[in-house]
Amino acid sequence: MKHISVLLIKFIASAIILWISLGVFFEATLAQILSFALLITVASYLIGDRVLLPRLGNRNAVVVDFFLVYLIVWIFGGIFFHNYLQVAWGSIISATLIAGSEVFVHSYILKNVSPPVRERQQNFSGNFAFEFAEDEDPKRGKNE
Repeated sequence: MKHISVLLIKFIASAIILWISLGVFFEATLAQILSFALLITVASYLIGDRVLLPRLGNRNAVVVDFFLVYLIVWIFGGIFFHNYLQVAWGSIISATLIAGSEVFVHSYILKNVSPPVRERQQNFSGNFAFEFAEDEDPKRGKNE
């Protein structure tokens, strides 16, 4: 049930943000906005929230979500919209606003849905972090 609530929150936030960034400014239809919102919700939840957030943390997952939303709106916006400038600005505005909302969604996920995986992973042992060796001087002979 917790995962459904996260998906619902992400879908509603994405739909509102896409309505603002694409619907108000660039006159996208409701079907286009909802299809973008559904695609962004599923893709960012599976890639950003389930895989990357527990392993890389909030900041890196937000950066990945920004580029993921930017690419989705850029690629599929080229299909729906016919103006290159409209696709470019729609992608930038949508990605920025959704990345801003993902900060709050990620904090909700980390607090309420699943414990962070980073705490369960073994820490890196510094025993093999450095290698010390002597370099041979090519000018000197081997017997010296």
